[in-house]
Amino acid sequence: MTRAARLAAALAAFAAVACGGGSPTDGGGTPPPAGRDRSTMFLGADVSALEKIEQSGGVFRDAGQAGDAIAILKSHGASGFRLRLFVDPNDSDVQVNDLAYTVRMAQRVKAAGAKLLLDIHYSDTWADPGHQTTPAAWAALGIDSLEQRVETYTDSVVTTLKQAGALPDIVQVGNEIDAGMLWPLGRVGGTYDTPAQWTQLARLLKAGIRGVHDALGPSDTVRILLSYGQGGNAGGTQWFFDNIATYGVPYDYVGLSYYPFWHGSLGALRANLQAASLRYGKDILVVETSYPWRSGYWESMATDLTGMTWAASPGGQDSYLKALVDSVATVIGNHGAGVVWWYPEAIQVPGLYVWGGGSLSLFDAGGNVLPAAAEFGAR
Repeated sequence: MTRAARLAAALAAFAAVACGGGSPTDGGGTPPPAGRDRSTMFLGADVSALEKIEQSGGVFRDAGQAGDAIAILKSHGASGFRLRLFVDPNDSDVQVNDLAYTVRMAQRVKAAGAKLLLDIHYSDTWADPGHQTTPAAWAALGIDSLEQRVETYTDSVVTTLKQAGALPDIVQVGNEIDAGMLWPLGRVGGTYDTPAQWTQLARLLKAGIRGVHDALGPSDTVRILLSYGQGGNAGGTQWFFDNIATYGVPYDYVGLSYYPFWHGSLGALRANLQAASLRYGKDILVVETSYPWRSGYWESMATDLTGMTWAASPGGQDSYLKALVDSVATVIGNHGAGVVWWYPEAIQVPGLYVWGGGSLSLFDAGGNVLPAAAEFGAR
């Protein structure tokens, strides 16, 4: 059988999983095959704001008993946590993730016996598909100097974490870099979709990857993740990672963000997961996701309701995460490597803006862990 025929057969076998329906309440239909062993997956959450929320009075509970949010999530099965890093944040709201803060949080993750995914934004503030602002201290650098700065900065970050006993297991080089990073020199897409711009972005990404490796000893293993922010967009994912391959950027994980209120149906994500696995042969993580446990607050952000097929309730949130983890676990070739819930600690506290008004967290308004957290440990 030719490679093309094998791929076609595999796609046909998984078509029901990738594009199948299911009732609008459970989003799943017939349960998918068992697929990858969940114990080998990175299942957990991005808890980057946790220390700041604790300092603002946030208390987290399991069945009414106060405890550490990381320990609570781990007790429900979470095996890993992601932390973001800004270069020089201004400390407004939850933009507090400088290196010292991140080291403290990383030590907590490692002390809990969990894996660590470090998400380097290469910006002083939020980096995402619409914002990739070069750090103020780097803004005047040309491409040669910027490339060198990215490498030395990344080396310093990883070295510092290693010396603190908190070496990451995975480093995400850039956050949701659909349109590149470190604009304008590393910008791609639209009018910037040119060989010259892709060459510059590739240089910057390779510099970050070299910086990770520069910090490692012979016995250290850290894997590299590149993230694309539109998990339901198979065409965009292919455009981005095909260019990554063309320009020779080495990496280990495909990272995708998927929010049902922005990125369409779970079926669209499933189809993209399968296609990316077949095309690139890489492990894939859904590195950001969330779903509401109640109505209110999140609706004003929504731009695409086709993926909102579960109730906005604790049970609906639980069913969503189960369906998502099942979808990732059954990616062709056992390449579905994990799921990361974004901002599970987003409970309302005085003086802070909390994303989604607390409706997208994994803890309720009283700080009690919600049922969906148990999906990290479901086998």
